Amino acid sequence: MPESSARSRLAEALRHPAALWTAPALIYLIVRQVGLFVLQLVVEYQNGLTGKADTSVGNLKSWDGDWFLGIAAGGYDGVPPSLYDAFGRRTAETPLAFFPGYPALIRWVDALPGVDVVGAAFAVSLISGLFCTYGLFVLGRTVRDGSDRAGLIFVTLFAASPMAVVLSMTYSEATFCAFAVWALVGVVRKRWILAGACCAAAGLVRPTAAALIVAVGLAALVAVLADRGDWRAWAGGVLAPLGLLGYLGWVAVRTGDLMGWFGVQQRGWGSKFDGGAATWAFAGEHLGNPRSILETGTVWLLALAVVLVFYAFQRRLEWPLIVYGIGVLVMDLGSNGLMNSKARLLLPAFTLLLPLALVLARRRPSTVLTVLGMATLFSAWFGAYSLAVWQYAI
Repeated sequence: MPESSARSRLAEALRHPAALWTAPALIYLIVRQVGLFVLQLVVEYQNGLTGKADTSVGNLKSWDGDWFLGIAAGGYDGVPPSLYDAFGRRTAETPLAFFPGYPALIRWVDALPGVDVVGAAFAVSLISGLFCTYGLFVLGRTVRDGSDRAGLIFVTLFAASPMAVVLSMTYSEATFCAFAVWALVGVVRKRWILAGACCAAAGLVRPTAAALIVAVGLAALVAVLADRGDWRAWAGGVLAPLGLLGYLGWVAVRTGDLMGWFGVQQRGWGSKFDGGAATWAFAGEHLGNPRSILETGTVWLLALAVVLVFYAFQRRLEWPLIVYGIGVLVMDLGSNGLMNSKARLLLPAFTLLLPLALVLARRRPSTVLTVLGMATLFSAWFGAYSLAVWQYAI
């Protein structure tokens, strides 16, 4: 068979709908597998240096992951007593800092025959990541100047984000991002019930849902003002905050304090909104006197996120997507919590990657593959270093 004929048949096969809709999942799984492979190499290298017997699985379910596993296994009152807050303390209210959505899904999967809680947690993260992947693909096709190619590149950029390793951990980021992206798909496509329901579900998973509520709520309000008879927009706007408000209300009743969850966060993890003062001090300290690759890299990633906001405006990205990205960024920059977590907390601001995907979609395949390949390798190294080498929580 002539080479040109073989290429044309390959190109035709790749354009088939089955291949197109399989591609997002394959891309996501391949990029994440590269990250896990590098993590395994780094763990083995560190074990050789230190004489420890750490494992990749142990690293992937560490820190917050232990809390989610404990809540999934025993509920908020049955978390293992060996777990403590950031100050080495533990009270009855300490587990309330962690939202219930992800542990609830773990518990449902754990109820299946032959499944343990750790396997269930990894399964929920994997399935959530795949659902998120298809939402990203649809969003990349739907936005202004979007295309199939832009959608696939968007998926790759997300899977290769600097702290994308958390998508493979027993953390709630993958589940939150899955609900968030489908809520935004609902907004862009004017599917208000989808937007509101997914936003409400996201509110049971992470407090970052506050940024999503603002984006969905404002978009629904604009739709209502344009057509007061659009009951779906009304319903979507009403549904959007129910999950977050519901959990915060439950914690308020449980603690006897209207601001109960915020108090738990501040007392247990020293986390509160300070308008960015702590982040600014952290950035000045580590840029002026660099001591750690991770901390200095975190500062530059935060700066890059700010630049991407301006780029999103320049590329005329749909305003609800910009509002959501800004909201996530403001929550991250404005918190005085663990500075080492800030790169991870940027992950839900995935809409800021969309203008890059749209630009790359117009470049030559060689350029696209080079950029995405470099992003994948950097993400794999950064995530592996954060888990296996860096000694502080992410």
